[in-house]
Amino acid sequence: PARRARARTRPRGAGGRSMSAAETPPLFVRALGADFQRLHPRLQHRFSAGLSTGRGCVGRGVMHRVWHGRWPVRPLLALGALRNVLLPEAGENVPFTVVNAPYRDSFGREALTFVRSFAFPQRRRRFDAHMVYSPERGCIVDYLGTHQHLATDLHAAAGPGGELLIESGRHRLREGPVDAGVPAALAGRARVRESYDDRAGCFRIAVVVDNPVLGALFGYEGWFEADYPDAAALGRCAGLRAVREEQRV
Repeated sequence: PARRARARTRPRGAGGRSMSAAETPPLFVRALGADFQRLHPRLQHRFSAGLSTGRGCVGRGVMHRVWHGRWPVRPLLALGALRNVLLPEAGENVPFTVVNAPYRDSFGREALTFVRSFAFPQRRRRFDAHMVYSPERGCIVDYLGTHQHLATDLHAAAGPGGELLIESGRHRLREGPVDAGVPAALAGRARVRESYDDRAGCFRIAVVVDNPVLGALFGYEGWFEADYPDAAALGRCAGLRAVREEQRV
């Protein structure tokens, strides 16, 4: 389906001139600032995927555990899965892939895909996100799902051991004419910890999503190894871009 048209804008540098891809640091470099240098060198390499570096990232591994909360949350997870947002399945030793492809979106912004695939025995599930850096919000904005209907602030920091720590902030619903904040009681809070295990030679990740009313929603933890293909070639792969792109942050 065609992406919904909106007035296009281009990012501007000093003096109002257009910024080229070579002048724009990767998203996580911008978000972390000086903290970026505190990350483990392998994490610095992984999260410098971007148009300026000409590099993408594809991780492949296994999630030792994928879990979800008690029965009241399962209908919510199944509904979110229709647009590749939530994971209604649970399992152990689930093959996992994450694709980080940098590209210019329909509004001229540099974006980075986080397309995560989980190969459960009965079916494959995807958890899609497309991230941009928002100077206005001073953080990464994470558009969730195939239609980018939910925009979430992401706050990133370097941990004491060189790991990357991410916590979600405010959520906004962006669906057609609807432009509204999501009350905290209805929103999920995501916490991500990604590190590099020098002894095992792999990345390790743990994700927990919870809600103040419903408690734990879902999460996963495991490991993966990474390759760094050419950004342009990776960006041409079918199925990575959202069906509809959203301009509002």
